[in-house]
Amino acid sequence: MGNETGAIHWFRHGLRIHDNPTVTSSSQSSSLMAMLPEWNIKVLTCEQDPEPIWRERDNGVKALCRELGVDVHERVSHTLWDPNRIIEENGGSPPLTYSLFIEVVQRLGPPPHPLKKPGSPNWNSTPVTEESQQKYSLKPLEHFATPECPEQKKKHWIGGETRALELYEMRIKYEEEAFKSDVVMVNQYNPKLLDPPLSLSGYLRFGALSIRKFYWGVHDIYQEITRKSSQNHVTAQLIWREYFYTMSVGNTNFAQMDNNPICLKINWYKDEEKFKAWANSKTGFPWIDACMRQLFLEGWIHQVCRHAVSCFLTRGDLWISWEEGLQVFFKYLIDADWSVCSGNWMWVSSSAFEKFLQCPSCFCPVNYGRRMDPQGYYVRKYVPVLAKMPLRYLFNPSSAPLEVQKKAGCIIGKDYPAPIVNHKVVSARNKASMEEIVSRFLSKVPSHCAPSQEEEITDFAWLDAVPDVKCDSSDKCRKAEMYYDMMA
Repeated sequence: MGNETGAIHWFRHGLRIHDNPTVTSSSQSSSLMAMLPEWNIKVLTCEQDPEPIWRERDNGVKALCRELGVDVHERVSHTLWDPNRIIEENGGSPPLTYSLFIEVVQRLGPPPHPLKKPGSPNWNSTPVTEESQQKYSLKPLEHFATPECPEQKKKHWIGGETRALELYEMRIKYEEEAFKSDVVMVNQYNPKLLDPPLSLSGYLRFGALSIRKFYWGVHDIYQEITRKSSQNHVTAQLIWREYFYTMSVGNTNFAQMDNNPICLKINWYKDEEKFKAWANSKTGFPWIDACMRQLFLEGWIHQVCRHAVSCFLTRGDLWISWEEGLQVFFKYLIDADWSVCSGNWMWVSSSAFEKFLQCPSCFCPVNYGRRMDPQGYYVRKYVPVLAKMPLRYLFNPSSAPLEVQKKAGCIIGKDYPAPIVNHKVVSARNKASMEEIVSRFLSKVPSHCAPSQEEEITDFAWLDAVPDVKCDSSDKCRKAEMYYDMMA
């Protein structure tokens, strides 16, 4: 290579070329080469990774670069705003409430638009030799993970930037049609559990799709169709993502309860038998088991499913720590993001970020399933032993008369487990426990609580499928029953 110098781009997140400012800067510096000292590298570029669990790794690389005389160029593009800038604008600490977070980012102004499409970069690649292949080739996928059952081999996720951009165009058209019907957050308004995912969450998690491109694509089409100024609720789920990223900055204990300053310390139960039943889709609640089965087989479940199984494990029914559920999500979810996934679990379990949602029945494992899967197609697909169970009993098959069970070919307690808990009893017990925890803070409001208005709850938790009907905090949730009666 002679005296030629080069730049390398360090891919962690940000696995794309479009709207990737650090890739652009590295290509303008010189050749893009592999990471070898003998290649005379003078510039290393990377996308900012704000999560604290990567800080030691990043600081080590930066220190090595300083020692070798290599300039490090780090840019923000994995998040809409720089989380550190948000914290600075808030006086040096993260905004502890979602509403305050919105106020702070509004002061900062809209996030940057994505970069214009880059031209063809003048990149030189190093020659591929047998020696370099042996040194630097990735190990086969089987080295990192192997299927736990043959069924897992049937689901194939196509990753990469090309597929991400294809799905992005499909999603924008979907949003456009919704806006024409005056519907915002269409994936929340009408969640399609059996359709391919529309969230693009896996592509955002790995950076194959630019978050800024997605954000502005939705807002631009909204303004074009409605001729109105777009508001935060148009991309509320993306804003929650930003919020959780910002809240995790500097908190290496964000994914655990102990020594986590924003997480309530709750006396969760330790019940290995019930935890395994939950993780292995054997709770006796078909809606919960269907969600967990899809997670196990396919590595993804819809947000409404995530909320359902998270609430069931924690404050809704089993009263088992959110930390245990988080590890299952980390293991199986293809889009498991350390900050966002941890934040979601703390929120749903009422451990942090949550104030109003003290109603366990909002996620009743029977009626919430009826509400989200009114014809039962989802449950029948992922709990096939119940395929012939009449819809009337599908979400609560233990209530079916024995003759109905025999006719359906599914005897409860033999072919499918009986419920591992009595939801009405445990939800009342858990609600009392939560009220006792809240009472401890009557004289001192904990800094972890977040929602300032109920609109935040509906944006986050998908609770507005049936408007104007309140939940009555029992397993006979009128909101869910109304939906079931309309759709059955």
